[in-house]
Amino acid sequence: MPRKVTKPDPQKQLMIKVKACQRLVKEANYYEEEVEENEAKLQQMKDDKKDHYDIKKFQEVLAESHMMIPDSVCRRDKALDDLNEFAALLKKEEAGNSDLMGCEWMGEAKKILGEDENDANQEGEGGEDVAVTAVDGLEEGEAF
Repeated sequence: MPRKVTKPDPQKQLMIKVKACQRLVKEANYYEEEVEENEAKLQQMKDDKKDHYDIKKFQEVLAESHMMIPDSVCRRDKALDDLNEFAALLKKEEAGNSDLMGCEWMGEAKKILGEDENDANQEGEGGEDVAVTAVDGLEEGEAF
């Protein structure tokens, strides 16, 4: 007997997409901070004339950190685009559903995407800046 096809809960889908964006924004910021810290540490090692082998190994660690940035930024941007498309679809299809439009996850999505309550169609470079800033409210070790 075939299973009955049910429509997925849009609020649950929105929650998953918002949490994924939060995690990926946090991850991309972490890698960027790690590179800055490692560059400073590498320079300190060079200034202190540490062992050549240690410096070489640390340069390899730094190179690996540099390689992670484009991948994490790409995944973050893809997740943000996906969230933006999904939020726009929900606004179009579920405009009359005040429970969904007023839920905490829609508010979080608007914060991440940089949408103002008065101007839900705001797009452009500002969204990325807000997404980076949105991580400030997260506590260290906070579960999504």
